[in-house]
Amino acid sequence: MSSPANFNGKRPVIDPSDTAMLLIDHQSGLFQTVGDMPIPELRQRAAALAKMATLSKLPVITTASVPQGPNGPLIPEIHENAPHAKYVARKGEINAWDNPEFVAAVEATGKKTLIIAGTITSVCMAFPSISAVADGYKVFAVVDASGTYSKMAQEITLARVVQAGVVPMDTAAVASELQRTWNRDDAQQWAEVYTKIFPAYQLLIESYMKAQSVQKDGEVLDSAR
Repeated sequence: MSSPANFNGKRPVIDPSDTAMLLIDHQSGLFQTVGDMPIPELRQRAAALAKMATLSKLPVITTASVPQGPNGPLIPEIHENAPHAKYVARKGEINAWDNPEFVAAVEATGKKTLIIAGTITSVCMAFPSISAVADGYKVFAVVDASGTYSKMAQEITLARVVQAGVVPMDTAAVASELQRTWNRDDAQQWAEVYTKIFPAYQLLIESYMKAQSVQKDGEVLDSAR
């Protein structure tokens, strides 16, 4: 039986004021091994996470596994969408949490809630997520912004991280918990984030804008009569 996450009586939701985002090993070479989701969708969701971290003013820490080798460099969208992100170079550690500088960067944020996504899910996301929970952090793992070899590997990893106390989420749910309300000045930017998560959301925006335009035209005609 899976063990529920222990949040010490607190609501198991994301508190933006106490949250940092860790985007681990979203690298061009590693992406080529992904088989549980389309690579363009994975890439868009990783970029969306970076953008929502910027909108929510969350600290972002990135890292890469041997980027000078076949794993390749980080995809550029991460730092383009989160220019404030701090990159931590590793010295070959597979588990980012085994790198003292990476852990120190997380500790320096002063946050105790972590949103983590990483490619490959079963390693680069799972290992630091489990390690962070063991060190007392509340961890939300973004499964559809990670990516691994197969659906079987994804399912096995989900079972493992949940037993360790990690809370799995999808990218859209993370966006909604961080955004909280549409009654905000940057609502249009949040709408654009959702189009990166599921492109069909653009159709919803277009239909809404058309409806608004028709309503406005109707009001103009009524006032002219």
